[in-house]
Amino acid sequence: MATSALPRSDRFEEVLTRLSAKSVEDYYNPYQQFDWPEKLEDNRMWMSPELLTPYGTAHFDELGEEALQRLSKWESINFYSLNVHGIRELLIEVVGRIHMPGFEVPSDFFHHFIGEENEHMWFFAEFCRRYGNKIYGSTAMRADSAWEFEVENFLVFARILFFEELVDYYNMRMAQDETLCDTIRQVNRIHHQDESRHIAFGRELVSLLHTRMVETVSEDRLREVEAYLKRYVVFSVNSLYNPHVYRDAGIKDPLALRNALVADELRRPHERRAIRKPLAFFLKTGIFSDDVLPLI
Repeated sequence: MATSALPRSDRFEEVLTRLSAKSVEDYYNPYQQFDWPEKLEDNRMWMSPELLTPYGTAHFDELGEEALQRLSKWESINFYSLNVHGIRELLIEVVGRIHMPGFEVPSDFFHHFIGEENEHMWFFAEFCRRYGNKIYGSTAMRADSAWEFEVENFLVFARILFFEELVDYYNMRMAQDETLCDTIRQVNRIHHQDESRHIAFGRELVSLLHTRMVETVSEDRLREVEAYLKRYVVFSVNSLYNPHVYRDAGIKDPLALRNALVADELRRPHERRAIRKPLAFFLKTGIFSDDVLPLI
């Protein structure tokens, strides 16, 4: 089914030209970029402490140093696993639209985007298999049925943008954390380098898709879209609390810990910090009418 063209934007075309040139200039071969060590040390942190899911709660202090080191390993593997699944899903959506009528303007940049994201998926999967001997599973949030075509296009790229911004928050902190090993810092640093381009592109595209959607659907439908996207935000944050991670870290009742952390109000400031940038963007563009998120 055809879609109408994006609203005309000289700024968007200028951004695409600049980002495409930057993609060429910054290109690297990921299969030669990484010098994967035989193993990573178990007796040190694999993720910055403030990024661990119990951080800021009584559970963090109760676990002790050795348990936190084990937890950091498996939360690290979970984080990269979420990247693998998230990238695979976004690739499916973008490939399906790369030459779709209505997406002529960003089509060339989509080629750079697809190539880079495929390489990200490879090195995240490689990390998980090498150092965790697994890629954790993932469950997708069920979509609301019968979205209009313009709504579906908007939601695809709004979800992609939120996912990239959430991940980038973690990437930036781990890339800068000198207590982490060089391999972990390098993986996060390189991903941030590429994602900064993808986020800049995503913000421009989502803004244009939102403008086009607003022109085609009712106010009631826009409120439904906002409610759905807010549920997606919470669903994505909650995916970081994985009971399989807690089990692998040796925690006795992993599901109880997961439920306790998700319900713990002391976690909300840390979650809000991680999603501050995309939330501010959704508010500024009128995608969200407020910053109240649902309990799911």
